[in-house]
Amino acid sequence: MARDWGRLDEDDVRVRPGRGSRPRTRRRPAHDDAIVGFVIAVDRGRYTCLIGAEGAGRAAKRKGERPRRVTAMRARELGRKSVVVGDRVRLVGDVSGHADTLARVVGIEPRSSTLRRTADDADPVERVIVANADQLVIVTALADPPPRSGMIDRCLVAAYDAGLDPLLCLTKADLASPEHLLEMYTPLDVPYVVTRKDEPVDDLGERLSGRISVLVGHSGVGKSTLVNALVPDAERAVSEVNPVTGRGRHTSSSAIALELPSGDGWIIDTPGVRSFGLAHVSPEDILGAFPDLLEGAAECPPHCTHLQRDCALDAWAAAGHASVSRLESLRRLLASREGDDSD
Repeated sequence: MARDWGRLDEDDVRVRPGRGSRPRTRRRPAHDDAIVGFVIAVDRGRYTCLIGAEGAGRAAKRKGERPRRVTAMRARELGRKSVVVGDRVRLVGDVSGHADTLARVVGIEPRSSTLRRTADDADPVERVIVANADQLVIVTALADPPPRSGMIDRCLVAAYDAGLDPLLCLTKADLASPEHLLEMYTPLDVPYVVTRKDEPVDDLGERLSGRISVLVGHSGVGKSTLVNALVPDAERAVSEVNPVTGRGRHTSSSAIALELPSGDGWIIDTPGVRSFGLAHVSPEDILGAFPDLLEGAAECPPHCTHLQRDCALDAWAAAGHASVSRLESLRRLLASREGDDSD
């Protein structure tokens, strides 16, 4: 029998089941009940955070709240934002800190500073090493391995770029004198401490008190030894220097924040680095990290690269306004940005 299509109404229309009609929304949960935690370690997508620690907020410590350690993972709404050691993050979910529990990181509090580097001077990808530190401790051995002024200069530039106070820590003074190296940095007024084997590190401890300090340096310069002396419970592995290459072996695979025994300050130990790329820092900012040369650059020709023959900085250094070694260090950094990595 033929269907009379003209007599059909909406009740005769068959509606197939499908997805709901609720409109999509970009609104995310407010997480008003989130608790602030201080990230002390990052390992394969898991974040170890302290709740009630100094790094997470002094108010909690004043209330006598006992810090507890919580393991967390990234929440989807966090997007691609990186979470690094030193971050203060907002946590929801199970924040009890009990074994086999997992909280979620749903937000990152505004950072007061970010220490960054690139893999090399041609790499456009910035990597945040630590957040919210206020002091960069540049650890350099005076011997075994020998000091590399280029590495020190790079760390100084990174410190100034991040707004961190630099501190030069010279280790193994029992093997070599620090005088020559210190003379190179006298014009910059960089504070320093000198350590020797089997001697207390009280001077360094005083410099770290009341601050969040990040330790950076080549492998084998004695960073882990310093950390173990400052925080005896840290038990950081110590490496030996290769007698053939003169370089140390990586013993720390990731950054970790450790509270000083006094409870007044944190140190962040980082893995030893082979290089410290500065692709994220402009040549002008690099020159700004050399105040002893900055005034002389005003006499340079327009658009001077400070690598060309008519650069006024040669005459500035020759007149005794800055050391020739500082000018050479500046030019090493600028040349490395153009693919000539000579340091």
